[in-house]
Amino acid sequence: MPEYASLVDVRTDFQNAQDLTSVWGDIRSDLEEQDADLKHTYAILGEYDFLVVMEAPDRDVAYQAGVALERHGLDAQTMEIIPTEELAQVVDDL
Repeated sequence: MPEYASLVDVRTDFQNAQDLTSVWGDIRSDLEEQDADLKHTYAILGEYDFLVVMEAPDRDVAYQAGVALERHGLDAQTMEIIPTEELAQVVDDL
């Protein structure tokens, strides 16, 4: 199944850090309703707050999953990702 990564900024004020961490269970449920699978979440330092890695059967579902993130007060930039091994195969085919 294709994988997608979302670079996420928190744009909603959360009361405390526990509120922010508790939202991921709700997000996981929302993504499952869209037929997407939340694989990994990482808190990151720098320009973005989180990195989300998910699987989705197609771009439409990935788009819906990105909208689901937005509903939780998160601004997400979502893109399709492929393992570097697959990239090597694509380049070899050129």
